Amino acid sequence: MSLNSESKNNVKGQRPPLFRKMNYILMGVGALLLIIGYICLSGGNVPDEVFDGEIFNTRRIVVAPILIFLGLAVEIVAIMWHPKVPKSENE
Repeated sequence: MSLNSESKNNVKGQRPPLFRKMNYILMGVGALLLIIGYICLSGGNVPDEVFDGEIFNTRRIVVAPILIFLGLAVEIVAIMWHPKVPKSENE
């Protein structure tokens, strides 16, 4: 490949960025869901000698795992999301 054809590729046919604005927005939403899920999952600071029934409440058993799962799903979608780019008339 000659130097001239490489310079034409860089100027004329530049690749679009890997992630676009929508990808970053989705990544932020996914990270926020993960953080909220882990905060909901965290327990109190109760000593080991005392049994606390709060560890079995709905927030820790149901809500937190759902938020974490949704956060991971949104992160996967954010990475895989590729918007349709209209083709130019020359291609």
